[in-house]
Amino acid sequence: MTSKIKVMIVDDSALVRQVVSKALSRDAGIEVIATASDPVFAIDKLRAAWPDVIVLDIEMPRMDGISFLRKVMSERPTPVIICSSLAETGAQATFDAMAAGAVTIITKPKAGLKGFLEDSANDIVQAVRTAARANLRALPRAQAAASAPQHRPKISVDAMLAPGTPGAMARTTDQLIAIGTSTGGTQALETVLTRLPATCLGIVIVQHMPEKFTAMFAERLNSLCEIEVREARDGDRVVPGRALIAPGGRHMLLKRSGAQYIVEVTDGPLINRHKPSVDVLFRSVAKFAGSNALGIIMTGMGDDGARGLKELHDAGARTIAQDEASCVVFGMPREAIKLGAADEIMPLSRIPEAMISYTRASM
Repeated sequence: MTSKIKVMIVDDSALVRQVVSKALSRDAGIEVIATASDPVFAIDKLRAAWPDVIVLDIEMPRMDGISFLRKVMSERPTPVIICSSLAETGAQATFDAMAAGAVTIITKPKAGLKGFLEDSANDIVQAVRTAARANLRALPRAQAAASAPQHRPKISVDAMLAPGTPGAMARTTDQLIAIGTSTGGTQALETVLTRLPATCLGIVIVQHMPEKFTAMFAERLNSLCEIEVREARDGDRVVPGRALIAPGGRHMLLKRSGAQYIVEVTDGPLINRHKPSVDVLFRSVAKFAGSNALGIIMTGMGDDGARGLKELHDAGARTIAQDEASCVVFGMPREAIKLGAADEIMPLSRIPEAMISYTRASM
């Protein structure tokens, strides 16, 4: 008989502890073994029984959630789900938690909290199940702590998921690299982008992230990398030495102007439950770049990007999937591999060199 996933909930709100506990307890495979109103109480309870997953708030008395998270990750790395309302008013704190090793984030609203948590019960259960499978050994040992996009009318699901057409030029002087990632991706992208030279081909990236996080994430990477990294703006050109990250809450598509590539940042429906969506980006790259692109799918839960990578592969692009051993969550790469979308499967440590080699071959 498979053992249950043991969960601890650390939140100063009695309502959150009650509603989340009730939601998780409905799943026969999950057991809430402890709740705590702040990290100091949680530390005492950890001495008695250590959970498989911790659901953690950030703003709490006596010790903030980020300090507690860092303590947990330094002593006994454990999958942590951040459940916080700071996405709206203090995104830096939540981003710091992701950088410290949190597996995923659930953003709580400030109003209508009980209804939100009850409506999100299935999502919370799925987040716990996914977190329990996370490969924390794939996280780096040392964790370190734009302009508003122009708005276009929403485009339809059909338009966003329209399959690629033979419209891509067979070969152009401009080539590019497209990357899609989710859970564990903030650390993976830092590992990859910090190893690239300023001469690397232009890069377009979708990292599943809530609105307001991507600008800070891009600024952090920009301070660490030789290449320029920034949150994408509508109409930005894809050029060597620059990585464009899709803004949270907006889709990013590739377009072509002559032989040059630009990005369109636009509103639209959730695709595969995400906005931005990797599939939206990859399918547009397949359509407008085809064999002029390298597509890479990395760590993340779910299957967003798998079908898009297959379209890239079928359009003549070179395609790479991150291997299971180096993924925090193998979901997205696994689904792409199942579809036959990946030409190569490789560990995270080899992806930067593959990108550099692709750049050299394009010169």
